Amino acid sequence: MAHDFISLAIIALVAFLAPVIAQSIPRKPIPETVLLLALGAILGPNCLNYIWITEPISLLSELGLAFLFLLAGYEINPKMLMGTEGKKGLRTWVFTFVFALALVFVHPNLALGGIDAIPMAIVLTTTALGTLMPILRERELMDTKVGRAVIAYGTWGELGPVLAMAILLSTRTNWQTAAILAAFVALCVVAAALPAFARKNGTRLYKLLESKANTTSQTFVRGTIMILVALVAFSAIFDIDIVLGAFAAGFVLRYITPEGNVSLETKLDAIGFGFLIPLFFVVSGAKIDLSAIAADPAMLLRFVALLLAVRAAPIVISLSIGKTREQYTMHERISVALYSTTALPIIVAVTSLCVKNGTLDSSTASIMVAAGATTVFIMPLFAGLAYGVADRHPIDAVREIAHDPHHAGAIVSQHIHEHREHAHTDYHHVYMAKQRPDVVHISMKEHAKHAEEE
Repeated sequence: MAHDFISLAIIALVAFLAPVIAQSIPRKPIPETVLLLALGAILGPNCLNYIWITEPISLLSELGLAFLFLLAGYEINPKMLMGTEGKKGLRTWVFTFVFALALVFVHPNLALGGIDAIPMAIVLTTTALGTLMPILRERELMDTKVGRAVIAYGTWGELGPVLAMAILLSTRTNWQTAAILAAFVALCVVAAALPAFARKNGTRLYKLLESKANTTSQTFVRGTIMILVALVAFSAIFDIDIVLGAFAAGFVLRYITPEGNVSLETKLDAIGFGFLIPLFFVVSGAKIDLSAIAADPAMLLRFVALLLAVRAAPIVISLSIGKTREQYTMHERISVALYSTTALPIIVAVTSLCVKNGTLDSSTASIMVAAGATTVFIMPLFAGLAYGVADRHPIDAVREIAHDPHHAGAIVSQHIHEHREHAHTDYHHVYMAKQRPDVVHISMKEHAKHAEEE
């Protein structure tokens, strides 16, 4: 018991210090998640051994993973799934999954550590949408076309692997798996329909729960946790990965409150991001074997390269064809693709399952998890750089300098000035969107109409 509280105290200290350290670094290039993983790896049993991964700590970590996917599922707008961008995101994910399978079958040596083709394909086609959301919010990209595209592609990059894990990694026969999933869907429908009916019809029970929502009873929070734990428990009982149950709980919550509930969201963020989710990342980092990475750093680089080839490249192609090709400049397409190649939670879930089943050794799993952590750091960083550098129109600048080399300094300064003016305009739109969303919405519609007429 003492070991559990000591480990928990150290994890709480790391969770507290991570945002402080991240904020103190100029330009904030390192996301908090990377620091949580890195500090967890240093303090974990494979390095300094100050954090012990006991059963109680593992249980809290599983709850953190569940909360991460609950919030990720809640963030997803069901209408976006079947919208134009959502359908493209689905087609792109299916293509990347088939492409990854074909790649591993043709070149079996690409399956790191001898992992089976299907788990390898799943980890190569994932997007850590839950991890990306705070980064997109911090960079004020949520209401931009780049942010919307990342969510559209990232939604299927999160949902597709979750479903693939439940269906393709099951050890049961097909009919047993189908029966369990059907029962799971039925449970989700009941969990969503009953509260939604009570809310819509204003039943006495719902009015009672609503009156107690902001008191010490915290009925809405307790109800959400009840749904989450119930679906996760169902997943655990029938040996389905808990990620599916947690993700489904997020969908259920979104169905119950389609227009959102700011008070409830704030409280869930406080529970999740305040305690359980950072704990999950620290414990995930503590499981990383740094000596295994040092022994074979080429494997880490190879895995990141595979992610770029399998996940990022098809997204760039998808955004470059069809009606959307006129809406996104090349640097925007690259930014969306790089953001969507951020991967971690599914990699942790899949590698943990494979290690448990004996189909993957722990050293290779450590390298794959470390590679996922690396993408959380480098993909948003490169996406931001690609966007910023391209806004300076470097190719045009090179052409102008080649034509008039004597004024190279003035040309570079002009391009930087134009970029800053553009950034200031974007910031103004974001600020106005927060202050007067109705005005900005109308002006954007007028701008789109004017562009269409031209």
